[in-house]
Amino acid sequence: MTKALLIIDVQNEYVTGALPIAYPPLAESLPNIAAAMDAATAAGVPVVVVRHSEEAGAPIFATGSPGWELVDVVAARPYDHLIDKTWPSAFTGTDLADWLVAHGVDTVTIAGYMTQHCDESTAREAFHRGLAVELLSDATGTLDLANEAGKVSAEELHRAMLVALHAGFAAVVTTADWIAGAEPVRSNIVASTRRH
Repeated sequence: MTKALLIIDVQNEYVTGALPIAYPPLAESLPNIAAAMDAATAAGVPVVVVRHSEEAGAPIFATGSPGWELVDVVAARPYDHLIDKTWPSAFTGTDLADWLVAHGVDTVTIAGYMTQHCDESTAREAFHRGLAVELLSDATGTLDLANEAGKVSAEELHRAMLVALHAGFAAVVTTADWIAGAEPVRSNIVASTRRH
């Protein structure tokens, strides 16, 4: 098993910008992201940083704006590859798939923001491409949503996405367990529908 750690969209837009992450709190997720990066570097696991980029003048993630910049805890740490993306999945319109193949990676571990958007899109596409997927439950996060379809709190949304992804798309683990090298438990849709 050859892993790569994907750090997705850990940008100021989610910390001091228009989309502040609410759950898990940034005081929890950011240190866990930093710890995962440090552990990966120490173990020789390649780290890929993904940055969402929109056109200059866009309301969020405008290239070159303060919100577009990487959060300091990520920017200050070493990484092996930087990807700029314009779609939710880190694979769409980028060289991520080719880079993973070139480095013999068969397992990706996902950290970053937002759980139900770019994390989920990347996890599902990685699974569809035949990669094993892990997602760090406390090094990811989201915010409250409300629209014409209803409303959901950040905590409810985060938990629901983790359960849905763990039902076959990804092994959901804590950062501490991942750093310790614990073998992740994997589930599937059949097992997940028989536990309640």
